[in-house]
Amino acid sequence: MQNKTGEHSGTDGHPPRPPLMDIEAVARRLAVGIRYVRRLVTEKRIPYYKWGHLLRFEPDEIEAWIDATKMPPRRPESGGPSDGRAA
Repeated sequence: MQNKTGEHSGTDGHPPRPPLMDIEAVARRLAVGIRYVRRLVTEKRIPYYKWGHLLRFEPDEIEAWIDATKMPPRRPESGGPSDGRAA
C-alpha cells in the first residue's frame, strides 16, 4: 500500500522502497540534460524500466551505476625526474 508520499508502506514484511525516479530526476542527479539521459537509455548504458513510452529508474540502481562508473585515482609513475635518483 502506498502512503501520501508515494512510498510503499512495508506492511508486506519488506522495508519501504523509495518511488521510482523519472527521467528529469535522473538528469538532475547526474547534472546533465534530459537528452543525455535518453542517449544513455538508447545505448542501454544505464539501468531503466520502460512501460510504453514511460521511462523509470530505480534510485538504488542509479546510485550503484554511478558507483560502478567511478575511476580510481591514477598513481604517479615512478622513474621520472622527481623519483629521488641522481641524474
